[in-house]
Amino acid sequence: MTSDIDHPSEAPLPPADEPTLEIDHITVENDDDPNECALFPATASEAELTTTWISAQEGSYIDLESIR
Repeated sequence: MTSDIDHPSEAPLPPADEPTLEIDHITVENDDDPNECALFPATASEAELTTTWISAQEGSYIDLESIR
Protein backbone atom coordinates (compact mmCIF):
# COMPACT_ATOMS: atom_id res chain seq x y z
CA MET A 1 0.00 0.00 0.00
CA THR A 2 1.36 3.45 -0.84
CA SER A 3 0.50 6.83 0.57
CA ASP A 4 0.67 10.38 -0.78
CA ILE A 5 0.99 11.80 2.74
CA ASP A 6 4.35 13.37 3.60
CA HIS A 7 5.63 12.17 6.92
CA PRO A 8 7.32 14.85 9.05
CA SER A 9 10.73 13.18 8.76
CA GLU A 10 10.42 13.24 4.95
CA ALA A 11 8.81 16.65 4.51
CA PRO A 12 11.09 19.55 3.60
CA LEU A 13 11.71 22.20 6.22
CA PRO A 14 10.18 25.63 5.57
CA PRO A 15 12.55 28.35 4.35
CA ALA A 16 14.27 30.25 7.17
CA ASP A 17 12.44 33.47 6.24
CA GLU A 18 9.01 31.80 6.51
CA PRO A 19 7.27 32.45 9.84
CA THR A 20 6.75 29.51 12.17
CA LEU A 21 3.99 29.08 14.71
CA GLU A 22 4.56 27.81 18.22
CA ILE A 23 1.51 25.93 19.48
CA ASP A 24 0.49 25.68 23.14
CA HIS A 25 -2.21 23.49 24.67
CA ILE A 26 -4.34 22.88 27.72
CA THR A 27 -6.28 19.83 28.81
CA VAL A 28 -9.86 20.48 29.85
CA GLU A 29 -10.97 17.82 32.31
CA ASN A 30 -14.73 17.30 32.03
CA ASP A 31 -16.69 15.47 34.72
CA ASP A 32 -19.44 13.96 32.56
CA ASP A 33 -17.89 14.13 29.08
CA PRO A 34 -14.55 13.05 27.57
CA ASN A 35 -11.61 15.32 28.38
CA GLU A 36 -10.58 17.78 25.66
CA CYS A 37 -7.24 19.04 24.42
CA ALA A 38 -7.33 22.65 23.22
CA LEU A 39 -4.53 23.85 20.89
CA PHE A 40 -3.80 27.52 20.25
CA PRO A 41 -0.96 29.83 19.14
CA ALA A 42 1.42 30.38 22.07
CA THR A 43 1.67 34.11 21.33
CA ALA A 44 -2.04 34.77 20.83
CA SER A 45 -3.52 37.71 22.69
CA GLU A 46 -6.55 37.25 24.92
CA ALA A 47 -8.74 38.70 22.17
CA GLU A 48 -7.25 36.36 19.54
CA LEU A 49 -7.81 33.31 21.75
CA THR A 50 -11.57 33.71 21.42
CA THR A 51 -11.36 32.69 17.75
CA THR A 52 -7.92 31.10 17.23
CA TRP A 53 -8.04 27.61 18.70
CA ILE A 54 -9.02 24.03 17.96
CA SER A 55 -10.03 21.26 20.34
CA ALA A 56 -10.33 17.49 20.24
CA GLN A 57 -12.08 15.16 22.63
CA GLU A 58 -10.11 12.42 24.31
CA GLY A 59 -10.26 9.31 22.14
CA SER A 60 -10.61 11.21 18.86
CA TYR A 61 -6.88 11.63 18.26
CA ILE A 62 -4.00 9.20 17.90
CA ASP A 63 -0.30 9.15 18.65
CA LEU A 64 1.81 10.29 15.68
CA GLU A 65 4.20 7.34 16.09
CA SER A 66 1.33 4.87 15.61
CA ILE A 67 0.74 5.99 12.01
CA ARG A 68 4.34 6.16 10.83
